[in-house]
Amino acid sequence: MTKLYGTSQSRAARSLWALEELGVSYEHFPLNTSGDSRKPEYLKINPNGHVPALEDDGKIFWESMAINMYLAGKYGKAPFWPESHADRAHVAQWSIWAMTEIEPHLLTMLMNKLFLPKEQRSESAVTQAAQALKAPAAVLDGHLKGRQYLLGNDFTIADLNVASVMSLGSLVGVDLSATPVAKAWLDKCLSRPSFQKSSSKK
Repeated sequence: MTKLYGTSQSRAARSLWALEELGVSYEHFPLNTSGDSRKPEYLKINPNGHVPALEDDGKIFWESMAINMYLAGKYGKAPFWPESHADRAHVAQWSIWAMTEIEPHLLTMLMNKLFLPKEQRSESAVTQAAQALKAPAAVLDGHLKGRQYLLGNDFTIADLNVASVMSLGSLVGVDLSATPVAKAWLDKCLSRPSFQKSSSKK
C-alpha cells in the first residue's frame, strides 16, 4: 500500500495532487509539522522531521519534488511523464526552479501575513518579496507564450510541480495581472479535478 505522510496544508499538498492526478490508491496520514512530524515513530520514516514522506513498495522517499518525480516515473505515462531524457531534464529544471525562484518569496509573504505573531511581522518584507516575485513570474510568462503548458501542448508533472508551488500565492493575494499568460496557465492547472480533490483533504 502506498502511504503519504503530511497534511494538505504543507508541502505534502503537491504530492497529494500527484497521487490524485495519477489515480494511485494510497493511504493518507495528515501529520502536521508542529508536533506529529517530530515523534520518534515518524523520525524513523523521515529523520529530518519534515513532511511529506512517501512509503511505496517498502521504499521510503522524502522531499516533495523527488516524491512527485518518483510517482510520475513509476505510475505515469507519456506525456504526463515524458519519454525523452531532454524533457525529463526540463521537468527537473522547472521543478527546481519553482523551489528556488518562487517558493522562498511566497513563504516570506506567508510567514509575515499569516503565521508569525503580529509583533514579528514585517510589511516591508512582504513588499520586497512581492517585488522579487516579478522577475521569475515574467520568466514563466515569457516561456508560456505560444505554449499550452511548460513542455508544450500537454499537462505534465512539471506543470503540476510548478503550479503547486505557485498556488500558495492565492493565500497571500499575489497579483499576477502583469503576467496574464502565466496567470491563465496557473488558473487552468488549478482547475483540474485532481487538484480540487487533493486540496479538500486534511
